[in-house]
Amino acid sequence: MNADAAPGSAAGLPARPDRLARMAAVVGRLLPHDGRRETAVPFLSLLRSSQPTPVTRGVLKPSCCVILQGRKRVHLATDVLDYGPGQYLAVSVDLPAAGHVLSATPEQPYLLLNIEIDPAELAAVVLEARLDLNDGAQPVRGAFVGACDAALQEALCRLLELLDAAHQGEAPPREAAFLAVGLKREIIYRLLTGAHGRQLYQNVVLDQQDRGISKAIAWLKERYNQPVLVEELAQATHMSVSTLHHRFKAVTAMGPMQYQKQLRLQQARALLLNGDTDAATAAYQVGYESPSQFSREYRRLFGAPPMRDIKKLRPEV
Repeated sequence: MNADAAPGSAAGLPARPDRLARMAAVVGRLLPHDGRRETAVPFLSLLRSSQPTPVTRGVLKPSCCVILQGRKRVHLATDVLDYGPGQYLAVSVDLPAAGHVLSATPEQPYLLLNIEIDPAELAAVVLEARLDLNDGAQPVRGAFVGACDAALQEALCRLLELLDAAHQGEAPPREAAFLAVGLKREIIYRLLTGAHGRQLYQNVVLDQQDRGISKAIAWLKERYNQPVLVEELAQATHMSVSTLHHRFKAVTAMGPMQYQKQLRLQQARALLLNGDTDAATAAYQVGYESPSQFSREYRRLFGAPPMRDIKKLRPEV
């Protein structure tokens, strides 16, 4: 354990398969078909797939993603993260990544809970619960895989039971939304007092000390379509260039300029998918001066030139 816990606490106890089965049954009722569903609880969404999926790219947001059935693989630059039933992917900063479902069948579909977590909520729970999670505050990867212990599973199970009661008409949806607020705090507490609590909290600690990479990420997101010098970013975040590179790569698995490039290409893809622009216009809008360079880098990231990629994603194009 990485924080104080009362004697006899369930934290740290092994996970129980029956809880996973109970949660999977609830999600199966709430989400009977493949896809993603937002719920009556604003911070919780559900995902289901009855078959493996191709690799898709996007930007991971601060969250905890818990798998109930199936397996998934996430690519974070050169890192590969696999996780399955009873495990979670914790994300503490915005991270460009790729991922795909590895195993799923119609009989045993891939089922996932996505819980959005604001880093400020982590900090508040640490302060109010008086948890001691400091160990030198070294930068750590902004996404990692952990295992749900019994206490965390129990809190997640109660959250889903709230939704299930609303779904079956046993309680109004507003009741689930209201009571879920307290359960979210418990879930965060269980994450922080679990085996990976220090790892989850370190980036928040660094941010509080004005050395956080999320500040650099926010700065790059605001200027993703502008020419940026790494020296400017270092000055804006009160770091030397070498320290910035070291900490940024430790958290995101990539350098600041590579991060900005991925943001540009993700935004360009979104513009093209909307169908309101062509490849050259999208290139200029996201900050490229050369459409040919844009096309080369787009193909390197997404595996096909811009319009061919969009045609694959939207067959009517």
